[in-house]
Amino acid sequence: MARRIRQAPGGTLLLHNNYGKSRVRMVKVSRKGRVHTVREFTVDVALTGDFDDIHTRGDNRKCLPTDTMKNTVHALGKKHPITSIESFAMRLAEHFHSSNRHVERARVSIQETAWERLNSRGKPHPHCFIRGGEERQTCRVLHAHEGPYISGGIESLTILKSTDSAFSGFMRDQYTTLKATRDRIFATSLNAEWNYLSDPERPARIDFGACRSAIRGALIQTFADHKSESVQHTLHAMGEAALRTCKAIHSIHISMPNKHCLLVDLSPFGMTNPNEVFVPTDEPHGLIEATIVR
Repeated sequence: MARRIRQAPGGTLLLHNNYGKSRVRMVKVSRKGRVHTVREFTVDVALTGDFDDIHTRGDNRKCLPTDTMKNTVHALGKKHPITSIESFAMRLAEHFHSSNRHVERARVSIQETAWERLNSRGKPHPHCFIRGGEERQTCRVLHAHEGPYISGGIESLTILKSTDSAFSGFMRDQYTTLKATRDRIFATSLNAEWNYLSDPERPARIDFGACRSAIRGALIQTFADHKSESVQHTLHAMGEAALRTCKAIHSIHISMPNKHCLLVDLSPFGMTNPNEVFVPTDEPHGLIEATIVR
């Protein structure tokens, strides 16, 4: 049942509020003898609940300090193994929800930055790492009385293919100057978020790491293999492939900004340019998004 909105002393209504701690940074080192593993996380926590009196009366008795939230992230990160960012987010969200009766919803979002093991003298180095690229693993968990809602994701996965991409047959009006092409560079910085099935008994049975790896692989492989007639055409095929490869998800939202590479006109110099020299541009860019469900 929705919480009744109470009138503030000044006659106004506090329609909605939430608060939390953002960008809690944590690096965790796991040691197995001389072989170490390094993982870096950025955690956001947001609580929704019976916090009206904090705002309207200055009564802080139900206000858990955001500094406590930061400490909780670090303490639970030390106390428990982090097998996946989803499982860590579930543990945090359940803690904040179950430990505070006036909290109706606890939302935890986690972003993981990759550290890749250094290859030294032809072998993996036991404790030296190189920071990965722009790609981030992400997840969100919303813990409420009816159970957890879990999503996973990828941000800023930059991929490019130099052929098998066309854009032609599009509508034209008096302002259209774009030329049709049957062969162009296709580059994007992919963002994707998928939603796991909401059965409250199911999360414990999901191998989040295996699902994430399979989805990421399906997205990249489909991008590489698909004979693209447009970004939309390939985006849809990528979404279908993700749903096929992981039965634990019921939908996926994909955002694909078109990172344009514009063909350079070399004719003033008496030279041809058969799709060899381009200028990459960041803006303006096309932005194509869609959600695909079972």
